[in-house]
Amino acid sequence: MIELLHHGATKGVTGSCHELRLGEDGLLIDCGLLQGADIRGSDPEGHIDFDIGHIRALVVTHVHIDHVGRIPYLLAAGFKGPILCSQPSALLLPAVLEDALKIGFTRNRRLIERVLDLIRSRLQPLPYNQWHTLALETPGHALDIRLQRAGHILGSAYVECQARTPDTDERILFSGDLGAPDAPLLPPPEPPERADRLVLESTYGDRNHEHRAQRQQRLQAILNHALEDGGTLLIPAFSIGRTQDLLYELEAIIQAGQQELEVVVDSPLAANFTALYRQLQPFWDREARARLAAGRHPLAFEQLTVIDSHADHLRTVDYLARSHRPCVVLAGSGMCAGGRVVNYLKALLHEPRNDVLFVGYQAAGTPGRDILQYGPRNGWVELDGKRYDIHAQVHQIGGYSAHAGQDDLLEFVRALPVPPAEIRLVHGDSRAKQALAQRLRLQGAPRVHIPA
Repeated sequence: MIELLHHGATKGVTGSCHELRLGEDGLLIDCGLLQGADIRGSDPEGHIDFDIGHIRALVVTHVHIDHVGRIPYLLAAGFKGPILCSQPSALLLPAVLEDALKIGFTRNRRLIERVLDLIRSRLQPLPYNQWHTLALETPGHALDIRLQRAGHILGSAYVECQARTPDTDERILFSGDLGAPDAPLLPPPEPPERADRLVLESTYGDRNHEHRAQRQQRLQAILNHALEDGGTLLIPAFSIGRTQDLLYELEAIIQAGQQELEVVVDSPLAANFTALYRQLQPFWDREARARLAAGRHPLAFEQLTVIDSHADHLRTVDYLARSHRPCVVLAGSGMCAGGRVVNYLKALLHEPRNDVLFVGYQAAGTPGRDILQYGPRNGWVELDGKRYDIHAQVHQIGGYSAHAGQDDLLEFVRALPVPPAEIRLVHGDSRAKQALAQRLRLQGAPRVHIPA
């Protein structure tokens, strides 16, 4: 018997953790942290509340914290198996978990290094598009996995599982997070070959994103407001993926003639990942590699300044609050729930000359969602227990989301030669899942299931 179990991402968009069980063996796909409103009713510390004695391996689809943040807890609970992931993810994962350990575990450098060394020793990088056989203990059972490009962030993958028991031979596909087909820097997702059962993300299952040309035009218009009013364009930055996408687009705008524009990355983690992205140039798409060949540096251009120290961060916040020099600031974290962006928000939200631009999903219960919801009505947001009025202009450009839109998700399923016998929708809020389920049924999916 082949079972699918879900240990997260069934009530919202965080905490992804799914299990494929064959007899006495199990495979985990992701082990992510709950965030925002998804924490309610759950253990906010991310403890492992399911049996792991039979888990033979963990597969990481990509290194966002809502897919990998519980890995330290998994190891602490006694997990002994390998951590399988793509080659770029193997480089990026220790840096992500180092930051998570500092925030959620300990500031003890020696202890952090011990945990990171353990993680590195368990990492088993896999090439894309090659089958890998897992060692199982149940007689007559076999499991092979294959990673395919998912186009979400660098290193992201969806996971194909060829599972065999004495009675069954099934191809089960876990989408992880799928990307849009025209994302900067990344090749588009590989079309799936086969899936008898599909576990599909649904983050944007109820809407589509703007096309790349439209989002570039909107970004240009928002930048023009900052240039005209001498304001700051503040972009709450997700360290991996969108920060690098935005730098890529901003370099193109500057290259086209806006030489006055200064761009600041005020997030040590985002800066670290941008440097790692530069190391992974062989995994970039053709367009990005062509820019490099032409002598351009889309992630390290002249107008880019990186803020490292906390003292420099505070000086920059103070300077931008007082000055009327136009500037673009990308500051962590992406949902405004902590990090350096909070200080910028406190200093800049009250002035109409400033702009806040969201380029990623804002989970319910986060300050980012509140700013997005109440900012256009000149409302307020609570930061560190204090209310701050919002007079800055608030924008959202969905086209920079690292996630596939509804049509992209439908096309991913449509690419399968034979529709899956079952599609399970995870990693989305209720409205998104219901909307996507309806479209999938209209498209001819035999069975669409939304796990409780």
